Amino acid sequence: MSIYERIELLIEHAGMTKKAFCLELGISTGNLGDWKRGKSTPSTNKLIEIAAFFDTSLDWLMTGQEKQAEYIREDKVDYVTGEEDWDTFMHSLTESERALVREYIEFTRWRQEKADRKP
Repeated sequence: MSIYERIELLIEHAGMTKKAFCLELGISTGNLGDWKRGKSTPSTNKLIEIAAFFDTSLDWLMTGQEKQAEYIREDKVDYVTGEEDWDTFMHSLTESERALVREYIEFTRWRQEKADRKP
């Protein structure tokens, strides 16, 4: 199943029309058609918006599978408490880990702004 087919399934389960979905998320019907034909795929930011809108995981939307935790590490109890700790923590990460943290922060800010706009 493709990303488009998973999006189509979410739209159907939400009882929406594709046009209503496009209007709600600011997607042109032409872009949606391109996704369907495989001419293009949604941007990362748009996939994040779609996953948040339908309250589904980004893993499922992109791959059709939920990411399974391989293990949980509970032995470390050091917490970031201040700006200096945060800087030390961020510098201890790999670049891909830092990018993931930044992306998650951006996503949570976007989700909070969306929640704040709801009546």
